[in-house]
Amino acid sequence: MEYRKMGNTGLQLSLLSFGSWVTFHKQIDDSISDRLMSVAYENGINFFDNAEVYALGESEKMMGRVLKTKNWDRSSYVLSSKVFFGWRGNDNKPNQHGLGRKHIMEACDEALQRLQVEYLDLYFCHRPDKNVPIEEVVRSMNTLIQQGKIFYWGTSEWSGVEIMEAHAVAQRLGLEGPKMEQPEYNLFNRHKMEQEYAQIFKTVGMGTTIWSPLASGLLTGKYNDGIPEDSRLALDGFEWLKDKTLTDNKLQDVRNLKKIADDLGTSLATLSMAWCIANPNVTTAIVGATKEAQLIENLKALEVMPLLTAEVLDQIDVIMGTKPVQPQF
Repeated sequence: MEYRKMGNTGLQLSLLSFGSWVTFHKQIDDSISDRLMSVAYENGINFFDNAEVYALGESEKMMGRVLKTKNWDRSSYVLSSKVFFGWRGNDNKPNQHGLGRKHIMEACDEALQRLQVEYLDLYFCHRPDKNVPIEEVVRSMNTLIQQGKIFYWGTSEWSGVEIMEAHAVAQRLGLEGPKMEQPEYNLFNRHKMEQEYAQIFKTVGMGTTIWSPLASGLLTGKYNDGIPEDSRLALDGFEWLKDKTLTDNKLQDVRNLKKIADDLGTSLATLSMAWCIANPNVTTAIVGATKEAQLIENLKALEVMPLLTAEVLDQIDVIMGTKPVQPQF
């Protein structure tokens, strides 16, 4: 396993990490999650990602139950949660979601209880909140740091402007700014990582814990001939993800991409994962798996990454046609 520093912090994250979105509670039970987390940990993965909204809190409870049975030193792994959506779904009342101070403080305590730990290494603002001053968010996150409940705070799917405003507020107040961002990043979704955040990486520095490196499985090729019954795009409540993910053009791009994977002697999934972590601004790519074989296949991305020469990357860009056009100065 390779480890990268999270932006300009001293924290090191494994280049591949393990997340629970969609899978925990919805697709797998405690015994499978236990096995997958064990395989991940044994292969050097040290970051496990979660959020209050995943399976409406049940994902954190499941991960907490697994961690409780392990004899892992708490200092050997990094654990995260996220705050914004709440865990009560449609029953959320005012102040039970968003980034107001009340919800941030209470949600952190609830996440700690569900995960059965004393602190979170990383705590993300799961989305920006247009109804709350960024100063309130910065102050609230710093209170949690001062209380020892979290070590670093960050953002997820925030704009570059919002992230820099948070840094400006933190600098003015002498407080900690956001240290990491969790954006979607894959061969279909490149704008934020490669263009919008470019100056942030150069100036204040920022770690990234990217999600959906395989575009919800589309980049594995498993949807090329239809939707398997045991896949996430077949789940009730995820129709929005299916509509966003499956288009004829994208499916054809994936079929064309397979030629490169074949030439390199690897799978589409491994190639696509390797492509993500080849970006030096990616601290870690979050893997989601329901089967041990999937996780093992994803781990092979570390071996494929050195095969991605400039020539191969150019070939991928031509096939996908998704590389952002950089501004000319």
